[in-house]
Amino acid sequence: MTKDNGRGSGGARNEKKSSAGRKVLKILGRLGICFLTLLLVLVIGIIGTLMVVYYGPSTSARDRVVLTVTETSAGYILATWFLPKSTIEEIQRNNTVVESGDVTNTSLIKIPGSSTKKGTDPEDPEATGSPETGENPDDPEYDINKTELIDITGKTYRGKLLIVYNPKRVFIGTPEAYGEDKKGVTTINMVREANAMYGINGGGFYDTGNGNGGVPTGRDNSPGIVISRGKLMWGYKSSTYEIIGINRDGILVLGKMTGQQALDSGIVEALNFGPYLVVNGEPCVVQGYTESSLNPRSAIGQRADGAMLLLTIDGRQPTSVGASYEDLIEIMMRYGAVNAANLDGGSSTYMVQNAEDENDPQIITQCASLYNPRKMATSILVSRVEDTPED
Repeated sequence: MTKDNGRGSGGARNEKKSSAGRKVLKILGRLGICFLTLLLVLVIGIIGTLMVVYYGPSTSARDRVVLTVTETSAGYILATWFLPKSTIEEIQRNNTVVESGDVTNTSLIKIPGSSTKKGTDPEDPEATGSPETGENPDDPEYDINKTELIDITGKTYRGKLLIVYNPKRVFIGTPEAYGEDKKGVTTINMVREANAMYGINGGGFYDTGNGNGGVPTGRDNSPGIVISRGKLMWGYKSSTYEIIGINRDGILVLGKMTGQQALDSGIVEALNFGPYLVVNGEPCVVQGYTESSLNPRSAIGQRADGAMLLLTIDGRQPTSVGASYEDLIEIMMRYGAVNAANLDGGSSTYMVQNAEDENDPQIITQCASLYNPRKMATSILVSRVEDTPED
């Protein structure tokens, strides 16, 4: 008879389980060490690369990186870790769009139906028709309610340009109310709630960390203004803003003015952002010896025949790094913009298209946000034909 010494089959199994558990823990520990080592190498590599860029011989490379990372709240720290604020501000001042100081000359825009219609061909300013399309607004078959969606590509970017022939279809989308205790609405939801046909992001908003879109701003978190359907929804009548507006005739109006001046001039839709890209047919000058940063970007423009140009450029993607201000100016000029302005960009940038026969909007570009689409203070929307305000 065999004595039970406590090391029978049950004890052996427990010992095997314990041994297997130790092996698993050892493997996990080694994997953890490998992961931490890889992460440390990556961090050291990034820091080393930034040190070389920031303190190396190429000031152009330094400026390009600084301009790129400082255009996003998440990446700003990659500049402030290495460079003093005064240096960053100097780089930004030396590499920006020069303000023209002009206000839109509305007589340059001749919407079909007016007495005079000039074309927008830069080689022949008296010719009828429009760049890239060659369509003639005097043609009886000219469809003012037409829209065109065009794929845009460049060396470092890809995106989409929407041409809206009837400018009165374009309006500012907003949440119900603004305030520090309020929240914005994503562009796709603004399109859905308005049953609009298209939408892109609009102006800036105060970002407290989660960017809830409750407080509209201009560039660099400057005070914001919003006018929608002729109503001042945010801002002060006595304060001056960098206006991007649309008047009751459907003309895009750019210029610095007070809220009261904007309302008195007949502006019924407005926000403030920038910089301006094209003013009265003249491209704005980007100063500095290096191009501005490459990022996701949005812009609005208008041709001489009144057609609105809504542009979004994908960025921070393997197939589309982004565009510079120079790129936006080139695109807007190529498609005949008489006036054009930069909108909020970065992770706010994307375009939405709705279905023709139902209210089912979809994002049709690449959103750079790591999370869900951001809640916005304003969006630029395009109404359905039947919802377009009458003259």
